[in-house]
Amino acid sequence: MAKDFVLAYARMIVKYPDAVSVEILALDESTEEITIYADPEDVGKLIGKEGRMINAIKTVISGCKAKYGKSYRVNVKAKT
Repeated sequence: MAKDFVLAYARMIVKYPDAVSVEILALDESTEEITIYADPEDVGKLIGKEGRMINAIKTVISGCKAKYGKSYRVNVKAKT
């Protein structure tokens, strides 16, 4: 659920939507790390001015905590 949302939302924001991919890594029983990989040119768009875009993504994902009982960390990285 969270992976699908982040992937769809990130693809709407960036210039190169086909380059976007999302990976989820379980850190422990209650925490998962979501990493968004994007074209180096699009990383700034995903983070946004003063971090507003990534904070908006984190806010929506925090709603999943209430439903699924897991905490999420969100990172953005450039594809190499």
